Amino acid sequence: MKTLDRGHPVTRRRVLVTGAGGFLGQPALRALLDRGWQVEAATLGPAPEGTGEARWHDVDLLDPDRLIRLLAEARPSHLLHLAWHAGADIYGSPENDRWVEASALLLREFAERGGERAVFIGSCAEYDWDQGVCDERRTPLRPASRYGLGKRELGERFERFLAARDRPTGAWARPFFLFGPHESPCRLLASVIRALLRGEPARCSHGRQIRDYLYSVDAADALVTLLESDVEGAVNIASGELSSIAHLVYRAASRLGRENLVRLGAIEARPDEPPLIVGDVGRLRDELGWSPRHGLDEALDETIDWWRQRLAAETEAGGE
Repeated sequence: MKTLDRGHPVTRRRVLVTGAGGFLGQPALRALLDRGWQVEAATLGPAPEGTGEARWHDVDLLDPDRLIRLLAEARPSHLLHLAWHAGADIYGSPENDRWVEASALLLREFAERGGERAVFIGSCAEYDWDQGVCDERRTPLRPASRYGLGKRELGERFERFLAARDRPTGAWARPFFLFGPHESPCRLLASVIRALLRGEPARCSHGRQIRDYLYSVDAADALVTLLESDVEGAVNIASGELSSIAHLVYRAASRLGRENLVRLGAIEARPDEPPLIVGDVGRLRDELGWSPRHGLDEALDETIDWWRQRLAAETEAGGE
């Protein structure tokens, strides 16, 4: 046992996960528990089902007093910060500014209590997307949204804070385009799969945009690997593979035998939408030794199965 500055004993492998009930938080919890971590899970609202031995905290992180109490209760040695504004207006919401301040407070309080290592989630939206291929060391940060600006500001504050002290160490993760269970129904692949499962047309844009897609379960595994490492600074969480939106959509439709329901061009693409966004995965591959464990078809099958069960539950609940 180690005694921290404020007199709280802490187990060395006790991690606090914020946003633990979310799209990325749930697979991250499973990965951490599988690796033997003692997990303190923070979310706003009730804990999801099937979360094993994690200890849950129902907490609004935008409330400074409650945030400080959470750290006193959880006493983490490590911190995986996934929580952020998750509304439909995420890219333009002023809530992004509030999350910058709340996250900065979280880092300060974690450090003051002797925290050892933190991994915070940024976004590929921090980059200048006109560059196409995004490299952590060379690609300029030029966000085009309030969300990207907030992540960039927090990332810069995160880096300055850690540079001024020996502990905690930390890394800034930049996920690219993720898909998988628990994704918002309004996002691309989730909306396509839901429509196809219902036997309805799947309406998309022209689909020629090239993106870097990664299964959320693999992304969570990459984050835990990063947390357990001594790698510092910004790290892309991506596949490094090129795929058009049309290719991804048709691969999903082929798993269901419903390619005839895909409607490319039914939705107008934004005129400023970048043609290419892909992450350089050199640091992820070479410094962490990490690569995805799931092939695209396997990831799509697992995602489709999850949505099939979710739609069946929705239908049953609607009939009650």
